[in-house]
Amino acid sequence: MASFLFFLAGGQLCKAQDANWINWATDPVQQTADWTSFADKVERKKYLDSLSQSFQNLGYLSLFLEKEEISTDSLIVRLILGEKYGWESISPGNVPEEFFRNISPVTAEYTSAARWMREVISKAENNGFPFAQVKLDSILRKGNFLSAVFRYDSGPLILWDSLKVAGDTKTQERYVQNITGIRPGLPFSQKQLDVASEVLARSAYFVQTEPPRLDFQVKKAQPTFTLRDRNTNVLDGVIGLLPNENEPGKMLITGQLDVELYHLGGKGRDVALHWKRLNIATQSLDISAKESFLFNSPLDVSVGFSLLKQDSTFLNRHLSLDFGYHLSQTSYLRFFTRRQSSDVLDTEAYDAMTELPDVADYRWNQYGVGWSWDRRDSPFFSRRGFLLSSEFALGNKRILENTGFPPEVYENLDLSSPQYLGMMDIEKHIYIKPTWGMWLKGSGGFTQNQNLLLNDLFRLGGLKSIRGFNENYFFAKSYGYLSMEQRLFFGENSFLMVFADFGILENPYFAASIDKPVSFGAGINLDTGTGNFRFIYGVGKSNLQPLQFSYSRIHFGYLARF
Repeated sequence: MASFLFFLAGGQLCKAQDANWINWATDPVQQTADWTSFADKVERKKYLDSLSQSFQNLGYLSLFLEKEEISTDSLIVRLILGEKYGWESISPGNVPEEFFRNISPVTAEYTSAARWMREVISKAENNGFPFAQVKLDSILRKGNFLSAVFRYDSGPLILWDSLKVAGDTKTQERYVQNITGIRPGLPFSQKQLDVASEVLARSAYFVQTEPPRLDFQVKKAQPTFTLRDRNTNVLDGVIGLLPNENEPGKMLITGQLDVELYHLGGKGRDVALHWKRLNIATQSLDISAKESFLFNSPLDVSVGFSLLKQDSTFLNRHLSLDFGYHLSQTSYLRFFTRRQSSDVLDTEAYDAMTELPDVADYRWNQYGVGWSWDRRDSPFFSRRGFLLSSEFALGNKRILENTGFPPEVYENLDLSSPQYLGMMDIEKHIYIKPTWGMWLKGSGGFTQNQNLLLNDLFRLGGLKSIRGFNENYFFAKSYGYLSMEQRLFFGENSFLMVFADFGILENPYFAASIDKPVSFGAGINLDTGTGNFRFIYGVGKSNLQPLQFSYSRIHFGYLARF
């Protein structure tokens, strides 16, 4: 044991001797520092240079260093400060007014002049002058106070040239131009280039494999973005054949099919189809298509159709048309119209009704607006960032008289009335350590009408909302829920997690109209390179489900991408 401790101590000593140490103090004494180690002498010199610059920025212009090397790896430094200087007056000289209009004026502090020059240079390089220079001229000294004039040299005006796309990608240069806003003929902007890198990092279609390369020639700046396409397309499904109990001798097709094709032609063009039929009575279908940057404008257009057949109760259909506008690289505005139709399938149970039942035939034309703000660092399994999305829609709903219902259910009923709805989602990703993060999501929504029906209500529950319950388990007139996850990453997109969901729902057709579901559980998300596997075990409690492990739910699936 003694030998082991000696060996360990010796190892630590050898490690310490590889370092380069420094101890410094100012003269006169204002600040001191204990011994600090650096990996090598180069790093130690960088530290000293930075230290000297910081004191010079405070006005100690005559500062110099006295060094005493007490061994080959240890250095004692005295910073002889000397006189401290400040500004008596300083003139903007020939600096263009638009570059310093909103900058705080220079005060007596010496640092304010350096800050002022940095801000002017920043404004110049964001307005087409990346080679601009500002220096002090005509410097005069009166005691410990200085006066001077700023001299500005703009350099040549640089305009954007057409950008280039390199790497293993089908992305067209025009698409990158549209999402970054970098257009030929506009003034060069360093800030615009920096923001472009952030925008490309948030793309669901590709990843940026290298920092942007910038080439200057003949008063033009040509950026080159090196990209690699993500595996985003989806083709997955299960098809089953079962005997059709309603039609003997015939087969019933059941199963699930998911087809998602993204970024077709490298233009941000998407199409998707989702079909699900798990039994004879219930099935759903969703079809959508999106065209980005229509005619190279900031306008997107998308169309969608969805169908939900809820056993033998009702059939819902939605037809939508959306127009989206890119307000900025992070802000997106939508205007949309939807046609929502619902028909009751089996009316025998309502023969004796004297009032309108909880389901009815209706047609609802909606007109709405949506807005989203995306500041996440990645579209998939972000580590940092914030996402806000919302929408509001209103329109006139018209209830149709079903001949299978008794006529008296429609007496004294306003068959046409306004209906509106609103929804909002807030998502926050918190970075704690490279292997540890948190995900928080808050979601809420409401719908209102004087003749609100069961087939009008929101459907919640399952993997994408309140876990620990079956898919679409809840009907809600209004809802709000909070989801929290602790994530332990063991790969770029692979992690273990524990979660908890808390919700409050209102369903006017249940005896206890207010429900407060709670769920918790754990799971794993595994990135296989060619797809994504997710397994989540959860247990929940609500008015209709007790908190028992016999009611626990397993949500799992594998999404193959290519």
